[in-house]
Amino acid sequence: MKKIIICLSLLSFIHVSGQDIWIHTDKFIYKRAETINLKFLTGKNFKGTNWKGSNDDVDVLRLFFEDVIDRKLDNNLSDRNGDSLQIVMLDEGTVVVTSQTKNSFRDIKANEFNDYLKENGLTDILKYRVKNGDTIKAGLENYRHCSKTIFQVGGKTNNTYKQKTGLPIDIIPGEHPYSVARDGHFKMKIFFLGKPLKNSKIKVWHRSKDKISQEDYTTDKEGEVKIFLSPEGEWMISCIKMVRLQNDLQAEWQSYRGSLTWGYH
Repeated sequence: MKKIIICLSLLSFIHVSGQDIWIHTDKFIYKRAETINLKFLTGKNFKGTNWKGSNDDVDVLRLFFEDVIDRKLDNNLSDRNGDSLQIVMLDEGTVVVTSQTKNSFRDIKANEFNDYLKENGLTDILKYRVKNGDTIKAGLENYRHCSKTIFQVGGKTNNTYKQKTGLPIDIIPGEHPYSVARDGHFKMKIFFLGKPLKNSKIKVWHRSKDKISQEDYTTDKEGEVKIFLSPEGEWMISCIKMVRLQNDLQAEWQSYRGSLTWGYH
């Protein structure tokens, strides 16, 4: 029986538009029974601040660990202000934590929406707007965030890292990220609603010694992308998928914003 202790839950969320949201840990490699502090950060360029607000924005918060396939952490949410969830793992292994927010809505000015589409490689949406003369229309968008982190407890590894989590955007490493010993190419596969997310822009962020770098990649027809990975510092992969809504009375578009974090300290 795998044992997980939820020591303290002080999560709070707020609707955040136009920014990444990711799960941050004070470190990514822990000893058995050491307290793991999870924070939820929002910002741009892999520079974030703690969320503030209400946990009513949380749809699902889950932990995956070996045969503990789907332990719901959202039952531990507090309505008090705060920004962290503390966990103690009594077994060694690789752990995945995911969160998904409920839908939020935003009405964004036309030029800002067009720029947002360009920045995130959503060219199919921009082409649709051009074709239909909508580039002067505001962007009416529902959006939700799908965040995921992978961390390691002790020296024992497992295959939890490659398990599908049910997130609308699910970013899954092709091999164990904590088995990487040297710089080299590293494969990722991105799924959208369970199917490969093909021909989509992916942003890869790396923080090492207070220096942040960023590279863009594009998934192939199988939803795969091969990035250059160095086993040091902190990493984040982020991407956005947007689809047109047909019968929504408020929004014209639905976007899903995915992120995955892991690190080597």
